[in-house]
Amino acid sequence: MGQHPTLPDRETLMAFMLEKAYKPLTLNELAAIFRLDKKQRRDLRRLLEEMEAAGEVVLTRTKRYGAPERMNLVVGRLQAHPRGFAFVIPARGGTADVFISSAHMGGAMHDDLVVARLLSKGGPRHRPEGEIIRVLERANQRVVGVLDRTPRYGFVTPADARLGPDIFIPRSQLHGARSGEVVVVDITRWPEGRRSAEGSIAARLGKPTDPGVDMAVIMVKYDLDRDFPEAVKREVAAIPQTVTEEDRRGREDLRHVFTVTIDGADAKDLDDAVSLERLPAGAPKGARWRLGIHIADVSHYVRPGTALDREARRRGTSVYLVDRVVPMLPPELSNGICSLDAHADRLAISLLVDMDAQAQVVGYRLVPSVIRVDRRLTYDQVQDVLTCGGEEHGIDGSLRDMLQAMHELAQARYRARLARGSIDFDFPEAKIILDDLGKPLDIAVMRRNYATQLIEEFMITANEIIARRFTAMKIPFLYRIHEPPTVEAVTALRTLLALFNHPWPARDDVVHPRDFQAVLARAKGRPEEYLLQTATLRTLQRARYSSENLGHFGLASSHYSHFTAPIRRYPDLMLHRIIKLQMAGHLDEDWQERLRRSLPVVAADSSAAERQAEEAERESVDLKKAQYMEQFIGDEFDGIVSGVASFGLFVQLPNTVEGLVHVSTMTDDYYLFKESHQLLLGERTGKAFRPGDSVRVKVSGVDLPNRTVDFVLA
Repeated sequence: MGQHPTLPDRETLMAFMLEKAYKPLTLNELAAIFRLDKKQRRDLRRLLEEMEAAGEVVLTRTKRYGAPERMNLVVGRLQAHPRGFAFVIPARGGTADVFISSAHMGGAMHDDLVVARLLSKGGPRHRPEGEIIRVLERANQRVVGVLDRTPRYGFVTPADARLGPDIFIPRSQLHGARSGEVVVVDITRWPEGRRSAEGSIAARLGKPTDPGVDMAVIMVKYDLDRDFPEAVKREVAAIPQTVTEEDRRGREDLRHVFTVTIDGADAKDLDDAVSLERLPAGAPKGARWRLGIHIADVSHYVRPGTALDREARRRGTSVYLVDRVVPMLPPELSNGICSLDAHADRLAISLLVDMDAQAQVVGYRLVPSVIRVDRRLTYDQVQDVLTCGGEEHGIDGSLRDMLQAMHELAQARYRARLARGSIDFDFPEAKIILDDLGKPLDIAVMRRNYATQLIEEFMITANEIIARRFTAMKIPFLYRIHEPPTVEAVTALRTLLALFNHPWPARDDVVHPRDFQAVLARAKGRPEEYLLQTATLRTLQRARYSSENLGHFGLASSHYSHFTAPIRRYPDLMLHRIIKLQMAGHLDEDWQERLRRSLPVVAADSSAAERQAEEAERESVDLKKAQYMEQFIGDEFDGIVSGVASFGLFVQLPNTVEGLVHVSTMTDDYYLFKESHQLLLGERTGKAFRPGDSVRVKVSGVDLPNRTVDFVLA
């Protein structure tokens, strides 16, 4: 008897539709091709429905399934522009973004998952164009904005201008809201043709100037909620806040190993700790040090299928706004039993890495453990130890020696990473200082130092080791990937470099990470350094999660994962589950098949959640920067031209605030934009403004709704 046919998985089905299916096929035709029985046909239908919902396949009006790429269609997220047009960002990658004019939006709104039909293929100088023919998933069930009402009806102008025209509110759905109030709107009818969306007032947040309303707008806009569903609260209430004897069973006891955490002073969710032991002479393979990287075992408390797990997956990541944290896990876990607090037993997954004198990895062990952190340290304390001795922090000789040895290992790892070509950005980071009402008092500029670099290098080491281990085992896994930049992006960067007489380092058509590293090194200390750093960063693609190992271009690493932050990132939590199943010998073929099906979806959802979190965090910072600069209207500052455009100069101040000098305010001459030379040139005077030039500007205005600052040349 022949072997019974098996149900194709997602990848097999997708590959068949892309490579072998010459036309869209019905469910029965696909079942016949794969010789499936009646029960398997039901499973195939369920799989196809999941793939259709995710946009991986398209169901035609004649009930046939096909790959979008074979049907002149593109599936992806709609990225709208305040001026009415949009782009479809393909979900599967590998193709250019598709331009959508305002006339071809098809009722879709910003961030919806859509299907677009291609109207033109585009070319070297033009993007492909398309029209939206179907909305697969609505992203904006709720919208926040300002109400303008009459006695009979109202309109809400969305706070996010990308969401398009005002939303119509019938009189019966105004619910007492007044003109000028910031309100939350539930969409009751989606836009269609020239008719705008319709909605109902769900909540009134207050006047735009009321304390806390600015952050409430961001919370609603990005669907952030610090509270958790009742089902999650009930599950959390049943979780002990101390490690029990039962919890410790089957784990390696590492409580005797001196261990520290190193984090920001205000951090409460401590998910990694480190230790370092000197090995005796004659250790195998020349090992001299045993570095312990201990990561909180969140998977012990967040079990698959629970309400807690479903909510963690929905959130995908913790979000760090200027004045608050919106955690992925409830505080009882994120700041409680999962956090590696000092002087308390905690469960961990420990990676014990043996290194030689040059900090090369010569061996490692991965074990479930119980640890007890001996000392909580801050980045500032460790930096002081490494540069000034640290006596004022009560750090004694043995701890100081351990931190110094860690520093030397981390620096050796850093030098080795640069030697293989890893790209190293060092942008200043703004930390907004607020008062109790959320008013910005100051902007502190933070830069990476030895202490942050120490932890960064150890976490990179751990993430690479874990990715290599499971790739070698050929076990389904979740990777952190960073694909090489596109040819078009590199060509644009090379053109910009030529303007500043920076030759492109590559001698062939293959792009290497070290080419970008060379660009950054050559620009160091030059007036155009910030511009070229920014341009280089924009040339690179965005890192994302994937069930396929495609390597990490920016780190010049062939294997990379996210394993070290399971309190605040769902992909890390998923990896811990896989790791523990493998260590316990429970990762059988059935489990692996389940992972093959689920991991691509987890990867896509986690990447989307990460993008949304970054947008929310950036918006909260930009808003507080704009609020801070309100008090300086009329004041002058020295700044650097960070960019030029046809409409003016972008100028960055030393405190990282960036503003626009509009060309209409440059009244001493008529300025022409020379795009090929990246400058604004005075027609009569010949005065030129280039990126990197020092200028003195006056703050002329602040636009809080758009979070922008306006300058004029002083």
